[in-house]
Amino acid sequence: MKKITKTNAMRLLDTKKLDYQVHTYEHNGNEAVDGVHVAEILGQDENCVFKTLVTQANTKEYIVFMLPVAKELDLKKCAKAAGVKSVDMIHVKDLLSITGYIRGGCSPLGMKKTYRTFIDESCLQQEHIFFSGGKIGLQIEMKTTDFLNHYPVNHAELTK
Repeated sequence: MKKITKTNAMRLLDTKKLDYQVHTYEHNGNEAVDGVHVAEILGQDENCVFKTLVTQANTKEYIVFMLPVAKELDLKKCAKAAGVKSVDMIHVKDLLSITGYIRGGCSPLGMKKTYRTFIDESCLQQEHIFFSGGKIGLQIEMKTTDFLNHYPVNHAELTK
């Protein structure tokens, strides 16, 4: 079995002594894999596999949103949840410098800085959630309650 190099997200979970499972999947180099396809590869319901999207508010604050891979972010609902006038997606070219992660490998945990993070309220219907482990080809599975209880994450309706 191939040894998995710990990512910032995994190290953060380890310091908090939280249980998690790492799942790997085949991919083509640094090419992002569609989240729905990742759910299929892992044999998981696409409603429990979450993608991490980074936005910038009209206040210039960066805000992170997590939602099921098959859903689309509703920017108006996101702005309302965050208490700002508006949010827009950041450019993919800026993702690495803002978060320390690349597209397809952006974890909500272990970013360069701690940003306000919101997760779609549909997570409350899932016993476990999956999210990027910090690099393409790596997903972390956690009990939803552990994730919500140990990280400053708000839940709100975020999707269209």
